[in-house]
Amino acid sequence: MKIEELSKILRESGVVGAGGAGFPTYAKLSEKADIVLMNCAECEPLLKLHRQLLSAHTEEILQAFALIAETVGAKEAIIGIKKEYTGTIRAIQEYIAAFPGMRIHELPGAYPMGDEVVLIYEATGKTVRPGGLPIEQGVAVFNVETLYNVYRAVWENQGVTSKYVTVVGEVEHPVTVRVPIGMPVAEVTAMAGRCKTEDPVYLLGGPMMGNFGKAGQPVTKTTNAIIVLDRQHPLVLKKQSRFTTDVARAASTCCQCQTCTDLCPRHNLGHPIRPHLFMRAAANRDFRDLEPFLDTMFCSSCGLCEMYSCPQGLKPRSMIAEYKNGLRKAGVRPPERTAKPVKEAREYRRVPENRLLGRLGLQKYDVEALLDDQVRTGRKVKIMLSQHIGAPAKADVAKGASVRAGQVIAAAADGLSVNIHTPLSGIVTEVTERYVTIAADEG
Repeated sequence: MKIEELSKILRESGVVGAGGAGFPTYAKLSEKADIVLMNCAECEPLLKLHRQLLSAHTEEILQAFALIAETVGAKEAIIGIKKEYTGTIRAIQEYIAAFPGMRIHELPGAYPMGDEVVLIYEATGKTVRPGGLPIEQGVAVFNVETLYNVYRAVWENQGVTSKYVTVVGEVEHPVTVRVPIGMPVAEVTAMAGRCKTEDPVYLLGGPMMGNFGKAGQPVTKTTNAIIVLDRQHPLVLKKQSRFTTDVARAASTCCQCQTCTDLCPRHNLGHPIRPHLFMRAAANRDFRDLEPFLDTMFCSSCGLCEMYSCPQGLKPRSMIAEYKNGLRKAGVRPPERTAKPVKEAREYRRVPENRLLGRLGLQKYDVEALLDDQVRTGRKVKIMLSQHIGAPAKADVAKGASVRAGQVIAAAADGLSVNIHTPLSGIVTEVTERYVTIAADEG
């Protein structure tokens, strides 16, 4: 298959990165890719879905991975997977001999192994430049669920209408479910049984980089997990601080121990991000040297600095994010920086995921959450038109229209964009510039 042909299929089928920012997958297909890399590192603690999905649909996912490798002309296809996912590794080994040029690379159980810059170095030894893209190093990265969606688009002619979501935390029966895109968070959470706290908070995504959501908020193509916690859980309280308070605490408490920088994964790969220098400059409003502020644009927001490293419980990541967003809004672009050599001590500065779970107070939630591969149905969905990096899709239906499951309801816009499909057959009840709502047919 030619790149143009596969790109067209993936764009029309609405395939985007099934996690993170949702980069449209068709835009990653390039003849410059000498290596294609499957990300099964399950970056965030408590997430289960990628290892589970790869175990349940091994052959299909490897077929899609091999197709991409063949289409772009890659010399090698590498499956990056944490070595403790032994069941998934065994499942891969049953099929991998049928795919020449494909190999497994076992990864250490450290955080944030799923950060593609970290993953690329671990699996290939290549270093992505600060602010650069993997393709500059001849690498294209795809996560497991994205590849499953590629398989369904190519072999089954199916658009992306469902999402795998791990539901854990203060729920009776932790589970990974396959739900319609647009289903409310509360309905997904109910699939895990009774909520065990009277005042729940929904953390969407992982405990490190996830954000708080509301019960009525819809699942999107990038929703990987719903972590249900009590509102008084230490992790919830830590994530609810105010910027002005964070700055004041940094000014009075930061002792410049440099632990945040020493354990920073990007810093240890030679990137110019030094949280301790930023904290000193920001806390004291010292703008004589702008580098610590400009270099915030190279932060991956993994959160290790404030959730694990800082002995004073300060908030480097949150403060960095505030400045980084401010610079972007002001139109400031990342400066040109050259990566320094990888730190010799990097191997000894990895943060084991089990220790991170303990620090976050989440060990009791690290339990089995079996995959329920049955496609669930819903009564009503709210489908966002912007579920990916790039231009939002444009609604292609009107209020009152009758639609069938799998139908395109929003067409890809000009530029970087993809189609969006309805998971339900029913009636369109609302259309705005931001979303389309659909009520399922009765019966």
